[in-house]
Parts: sequence; C-alpha cells; structure tokens
Amino acid sequence: MYEALRAYFVDQHPAHAAARQFGYSPGSFYVLCTHFRTHQLPPFFRESKRGPKRQPKKDPVRDLVVALRKRNRSIYDIRDALREQGRPLSLRSIWEILREAGFARLPRRLDEERPERARPEAAPRANRRAFALEAGAGFPTEVGGVFLFVPLLVELGFDRLVEQAGYPGTRAIPALQSLLALLALKLLGRKRVSHVMDLAHDRGLGLFAGLNAVPKTTALIDYSYRTQRGHNLALLRGMVQALRRQGMLPGESFNLDFHAIPHFGEQSILERHYVPRRSHAEKSVLTFLAQDNDSRVICYANARLLKRDKAEEVLRFVDFWKRTTGELPKELVFDARLTTPRTLYALDELGIRFLTLRPRSAALVRALLALPAAAWTRCHLDVPHRKYRTPRIHESRVRLKDYPADLRQIAAIDLGRDQPTLLITNDFRPRPETLLTRYAQRMIVENAIADGVHFFHLDALSSDIQIEADLSVTLTAVGNALYHTFARQIRGFEEAQAGSLARRFINTMATVRIGSGTIELTYPKRAGNPLLVEAGYAAKRVQVPWLHEHTLSFAFS
Repeated sequence: MYEALRAYFVDQHPAHAAARQFGYSPGSFYVLCTHFRTHQLPPFFRESKRGPKRQPKKDPVRDLVVALRKRNRSIYDIRDALREQGRPLSLRSIWEILREAGFARLPRRLDEERPERARPEAAPRANRRAFALEAGAGFPTEVGGVFLFVPLLVELGFDRLVEQAGYPGTRAIPALQSLLALLALKLLGRKRVSHVMDLAHDRGLGLFAGLNAVPKTTALIDYSYRTQRGHNLALLRGMVQALRRQGMLPGESFNLDFHAIPHFGEQSILERHYVPRRSHAEKSVLTFLAQDNDSRVICYANARLLKRDKAEEVLRFVDFWKRTTGELPKELVFDARLTTPRTLYALDELGIRFLTLRPRSAALVRALLALPAAAWTRCHLDVPHRKYRTPRIHESRVRLKDYPADLRQIAAIDLGRDQPTLLITNDFRPRPETLLTRYAQRMIVENAIADGVHFFHLDALSSDIQIEADLSVTLTAVGNALYHTFARQIRGFEEAQAGSLARRFINTMATVRIGSGTIELTYPKRAGNPLLVEAGYAAKRVQVPWLHEHTLSFAFS
C-alpha cells in the first residue's frame, strides 16, 4: 500500500500503472487514493506537503536576525533595525526565525539595556511641598479659561469651606489641592477623572490647584474613596451659606427630583432604579437633587440613597436647609414619584407648601372625563412661548390614603396630553393658573439635570461604589453654582447653560507670567473678550491663598 501510494504521489506514476504494478484494480486504487487524501488511512501514512520550500523574505535576513538577538535586541528592536536597512519583516516572521533558532522570549530589560530611542516623557509627580512660583517664569497653558473661576472661589472662601468640611489629605497633596484638581475637570467638562492624563504636562492645571503638577488618575480616584458623606454635606452647607451672603439662593421655592445614574458594568451590587430615558429599571445610583427656583442653582445633592430611604429624602433636605439657613423652605415642587402621602403630611405639619402631581388611576380619569362641560373653567397661562396656554380646569378637594386632611386638586385638560393633568397641593390661596404655571417651571430642574449629564457628565459613573459617585455629584453641584455665578456677571448670558459658557469663555488658551508676588494671565483674541472686560475681569486683582498669596490678574489681547 505504501509503495503504491508513493509511486503515484511522489514518483508521479500514472494511476493505472501504479495499480497494475502493485496488484490493485483501477477502481480500488482510486478509492485508496481518496482515503489517503481525506486522512482515513492508518497514522503511518502522511500526505506530503506541497508548496514552496524556500522563504524568500526570511532566508536573506536570518543570520542578521540571530545576530541582533545575540546582542539582546527584542523583536521590536529587530523589526526597526531591518526597516532602517530597507529589509522589512513582520514581527511574526522575526519570532518564527528566533524560535527555529532555539531562542526563548527575551527577559525584561533595564532601561540602560535598551537601545536609544524616543520614549514617553514622565510627567512630574504632584507635590505641594515642591510648589514654587519663580519670578520671571512664564509658560502657555491650554486651560487658561478655568482661571476665570478663581476670583469666584476666593470670594466664596472655598479654601476655608474645604478646611471646615474636614476632607482628608496628605502632606504631598492636601485636601484643598485634591478637590481643586477634581473641580477643574468638572469646570472644563472632562468626561472622566482618567482624562486628566490628557493634561498631565500642562503646568497651568497644576497652578490652578496650587501644585507643581496636576495629580494623576490613580491619585484622584483613590482620593474619591477616602471621602465620606459627612464631608460632602458640610461642603454643600458651606457653599449655600457663602452663596446666600452674595445674594443668591433666596430659598423661596425649590424644584426637587431624582436622577438615576446607570451603571454599565457586567456585575454590580447596585439596586435597580427606573431610568426614564430608557423606560425601564436597571442597575444604577439613585441621586436626589434640589434646585433653587429663582437662581436655578443646584444647592443640595445626595448619591448615597437606597430604595428604602427614597421617600424620606425630601425631609432630609428640609433638615439640611433648616440647619444651614436657620429657616424652613417655603415651597417645594416635585413629581408624583418623589415621596408618599405620609411624608406629604409631615411637610404640611411643618408648614411647608408643596405642589406635586397625583397618580392617575383609570377610575379617576373616567370620573373626570364624565363631568359635564359646565364643570370645567377656561383659564389663561401667562407663559408666552407655551403652545397650550388656555387649558380647562376643574378644582376640588380630595383626601388621599395616609393623609388625614383635605388637599386641593386641580385637574387640567387641553394641555397637549390625552389624559387630564392632576395637581395636588396644600396651598389653597393662589389662583389655579398660578399653580399650573409654577409647576410648569419645574422643568427647570430637569433642564439642569440634562445640563449636568451633557456638560458635567453626571452619568459618567466610573464605579459602582456610591462613595465615589457622591463626591462626583457634589462637585457637579459646586460646578453648577460657579457657572451660574459666572453667568450673572456676563451681560446677555445670565440664563446661559454651562456648555455654552464654556465654549465661548472657558475653553481657551492663555499665557501665564509670574512676577514678584503677581500672576498675570494673558488671553488671545476671542469674540467674548470684550464681554469679560465689561464684566470687570481686566480690572480684577485677587489675592489667592493657595497660590502663596500671589495677586492674580487678567489681560486680554
């Protein structure tokens, strides 16, 4: 059998001649050849491999590759050397040559054992003790716009607020410097903490935080896990008090809402919460936000919530405001999912007005639609840009389960929805159209959340540990307050969102010049520079505590 197959496949004899020579019929020999080709014969038989027996690319450089490996060169070094000589070879081909020659993998080498070539430059390590401002020094920075917030931070006494909050720190990177670095990323609209590495060599970002260099990703993320809810709550309390001293946050009325920050990891211990834009519940961090209705500043945030605590969070906000300002909120506006009738009654006993939606049951909707036309009254909403401004309303007194008192219910139709809108409140004094207009203003907090998601990247959850998420949400609230304070100074941009302000004023380069006790930032020509000059930035002289008491000033080309 072997000799017959060898005569046909190797010696290239005709099939009928090989069959006749070794005693096979032509048909049987063809079957035998088929079994050989399909590997159905015993293991003794192997079909010879056809194809080129030479390697035209490998053979000429084989000796050179071996010689380079004997000089302790890696396959990458060998590839570059061959490329310089005009004899390129792939990494796989180089590795095959070395393997055939009996070489093992190259052990890890020291830097001095590697050939000279361009290598990544290591960024300096952040260290407050190495921070020095040498007179006469100057450098460009890509984050010059973030220094426009320094006067606001000094006016708010941000350094004192961080110290009073008791945040942890080290001698190399104190608490103030860690929070300023994290806050700078929020103000610049960076999506994740890890994106600080894009600015690792920018001396300007380190200067903003009062450091010789900005802390790297690991340092900032590790710091987030060292904070506690009490630290964040104390910082928010201090921010509210400082903003009120500047005439912001009157505290007359607040918009409240929950926001679920989804987690996209495969495994998570987080609870499932309803995510409106996805129309289903999924693993997420539940966040509570409170916004002052007049100034539109987010003044309270909490990302350490569980489902069992959800209904009582509004009372915790009331306690926060009472402890911070010495007075209770006068009015709270929120949707139907925020709390329960029992908590609503607790607010009523505290003398706090509330305005919320009532869940619509099928029976309740049928009863309202069955009312005669005379039971509905046409009213006018003083909202110029609203499409549906003349709804019909029906007002009544109702009782809810677990709420042992009458509530005022206002049903409204012709608002652009198929079913009636049901408002309930414990305030019986205002006109119905006033309450409808006020609840429509609650959309402001949803716009603020949308701005937080899009610009401050509130949904960029980097961990399923709520400690880290709570610090991120707290700094989002601080960044939101700073942008609103900044917007009040720019004529025509008082109502602008953070993204628009950042694009026009903050995302700009600058040149830093350090003098004797002074730091001057010079900005290139931009369309928004006249507005900054009009806002008084060209005349500002601010002594910055965390910059060794140097005086910060601004100049515009």
